[in-house]
Amino acid sequence: MCELAGVSRASFYRHWTKQEPAAAETELRAAVQRLALAHRYYGYRRIAVLLQREGYVAGAKLIRRLMREDSLLAIRRRRFVVTTNSDHRFQVWPNLAQYLELTDINQLWVADLTFLRLEEEFAYLAVVLDAYSRRVIGWALGNTMNGALTVEALEKALVLRHPPPGFVHHSDQGSQYACMEYVDVLEQHGAVLSMSRAGCPWENGRCESFIKTLKQEEIDARPYRTMEELAAHVEEFIEQVYNPIRLHSALNYQSPVEFEAQCSSTDRPAGWLPARLSFPRHREISSDVLDQTQPNRDEHEARPGHSSE
Repeated sequence: MCELAGVSRASFYRHWTKQEPAAAETELRAAVQRLALAHRYYGYRRIAVLLQREGYVAGAKLIRRLMREDSLLAIRRRRFVVTTNSDHRFQVWPNLAQYLELTDINQLWVADLTFLRLEEEFAYLAVVLDAYSRRVIGWALGNTMNGALTVEALEKALVLRHPPPGFVHHSDQGSQYACMEYVDVLEQHGAVLSMSRAGCPWENGRCESFIKTLKQEEIDARPYRTMEELAAHVEEFIEQVYNPIRLHSALNYQSPVEFEAQCSSTDRPAGWLPARLSFPRHREISSDVLDQTQPNRDEHEARPGHSSE
């Protein structure tokens, strides 16, 4: 058409972008702003998924440009406070979670403890997640950072899930998880214990990721004066936002509730099975090192004066 009309394509596109797309882009920008305000801490990828669910045809790069132009920025994280005390005499267990191949819920639970700010004091939150679906299955809030708080969160998860013996429970080496009260509850339900190494928070990355999400999307967005007010908002975020609504890139942009409904263990004829351990072989770990350090056997045997014997 441009060739027949004697118009360059560049001129056509400049004229077209000033006219027709204006209304469509305005509508798309309004939808982006609406979703970004409703989900204050969603990045451009999650906003793009929500727009596609509503029928908009827009790629992630376009959404990123619109959000950048409209200054839809996130709130920065606050200063980190240490809550893990690994200097104790309780028994610790090796990290088994890193070798598990998860195929179902209740195969691996992860637990962690963090602090939350009030106006005049600190509060502490203990959470238990199902690592397969990232769903929060137990939590407890209190003024003291002790074993009773973590036991309360664990007992809520046990009542909700009723896991069969053989599930793995993973946490850090803090005294709240290594104490006898906590370990006794796990052993009574047939759990296999696993712990991260000291000073390696990335070995409990799923739980750390939830805590980061909770603080960025709920806790750091408003001040809290009382424990009751904080507990109400934490419960609302977990039960009404995070579990049923919030999209996870690791779950193919589904919420934990949606993911569990899709991957229900009742659909499997074999029923529930514990997670399988999968250890990497030596060549899978350092194949490049082996190739550089070991001589070529065929070349060695082909040299004069050498035999296979």
